[in-house]
Amino acid sequence: MSHSHIAFAAPESASIPLHCVSSEALPDWLENQPARIRNWIEAVEFKAKVGRVVCVPDASGGLSIAVCGMGDVHSKARGRMALGAARAGLPAGTYHLASGIEPADLAEQTLGWLLAGYRFDRFRRAAAGSDQAALKAPEGIDARRIEILAAAECLTRDLINTPASQMGPEELETTLLALAEEFEAQVSVTYSDDLLQENFPLIHAVGRASARIPRLLDMRWGAEGPRITLVGKGVCFDTGGLNIKPGASMGLMKKDMGGAATVLGLAMMIMALEWKVRLRVIIPAVENAISGEAMRPGDVLTARNGLTIEVNNTDAEGRLILADALALADEESPDALICMATLTGAARVALGPDLPPFYTDSDALAEALTASARAECDPLWRMPLYDPYESMIEPTIADLDNAPSGGMAGSITAALFLRRFVAKSSNFAHFDIYGWQPADAPGRPKGGVGQGARAILGALPVVLGADILGDQGTA
Repeated sequence: MSHSHIAFAAPESASIPLHCVSSEALPDWLENQPARIRNWIEAVEFKAKVGRVVCVPDASGGLSIAVCGMGDVHSKARGRMALGAARAGLPAGTYHLASGIEPADLAEQTLGWLLAGYRFDRFRRAAAGSDQAALKAPEGIDARRIEILAAAECLTRDLINTPASQMGPEELETTLLALAEEFEAQVSVTYSDDLLQENFPLIHAVGRASARIPRLLDMRWGAEGPRITLVGKGVCFDTGGLNIKPGASMGLMKKDMGGAATVLGLAMMIMALEWKVRLRVIIPAVENAISGEAMRPGDVLTARNGLTIEVNNTDAEGRLILADALALADEESPDALICMATLTGAARVALGPDLPPFYTDSDALAEALTASARAECDPLWRMPLYDPYESMIEPTIADLDNAPSGGMAGSITAALFLRRFVAKSSNFAHFDIYGWQPADAPGRPKGGVGQGARAILGALPVVLGADILGDQGTA
């Protein structure tokens, strides 16, 4: 889909002053305004709540200034990207930030503005809620970088929001091929029974029941620098297999390829920013369906790296396809190996939809991710790869159990399972994301959403060295 409006206005455009005011700062701000503005704002009982907008007319009835509320700076309800909440309330026109946002917050707030312009209207006769408000990039930000981040996030959102009937393994491949063509990357694809010949038995086992053939997507870009490999779970729809999900649990399963969608967005960022790296993107793309070919509970499968796995729940299929993909990635010993997946409900029970956990044995990588998550306003939380729980993923008749009984520590045991397939790669991290915004928030409308990509983008130069940024400046 096209999102041409996810960009800043031309710098030479005539513009209207936009003042951003917190509830604490409002009294002092009003004291410094002309009586005309002060009287108008007091008359409409403006309290500077997040998303509240006041347009003040001039003497001829035109728009003099606009004022948007930023909420209580000490309130947890304010959240992030508060400026994004104001965009929909502004009339058509071009605006410039006149006051109220600290230089350190400009990147966050202007990204929120751009992302607030996102619409998924592919299936609507007429675009709903389309806004015509545009913002000039303020001085002091890297406007190009922010536009790249916004465009990549829109790609991720579009992929997740598209119904599974039109976003299966084939369509995911088409998206990857289009991205590769745009950035002159190389792609190889392994299909169906060739997965067995090329030693991807778990991907084949999960996807073989569907009429939509399973495949492994493998994209490479860049000729120099550290190796960065991104692995994303591409389950384009998850029925649960023979351990079929109840209807209430199946309703959002179009988003079960959210890991693939997020790594594609992250890859777009890295390529558009022209990093000096050797980037690889690996996506096992399947549909977990039911037929006479479906894998069964109790089956024992052998993974690419030789480990055997007892399938005790066919609905724990994501870790199976990721196991083959991670084993492939690990063979090259990349300098950074990132795995992203909508993997467990346990992660949501523990941390909710807005705070994805990540797992890594590298303290340096964890510290860089934690710092970057704060700086980029892209929340993450480190969870432990707790070795005493290893016994929980070891059944009696195989090396590994894909679904330990009892249901305890489900996100941790899934991460421990995936770690068994990474033996050589340094800086391995697994992200158990949700990929869905359950309610509208500033810059994040209800629906598919990327999680963790910006934090990873900021952390990798810290861990791998700033040289990977090439001529593009800061990360």
